[in-house]
Amino acid sequence: MPVNQMETNLQAITTTIAYLEKNGSCDQELLLKLKEERDRLLRELNVPRL
Repeated sequence: MPVNQMETNLQAITTTIAYLEKNGSCDQELLLKLKEERDRLLRELNVPRL
């Protein structure tokens, strides 16, 4: 369960990325921007990237 706004945003972005990749009909530029934002949030929250 998300504790703060950054974690809520991270959860929403991650879910959106998974949905778009599963459907395969996504704008690659949009997908790249979402992944960049996810990486930024992970760095700010000090979560190691797997």
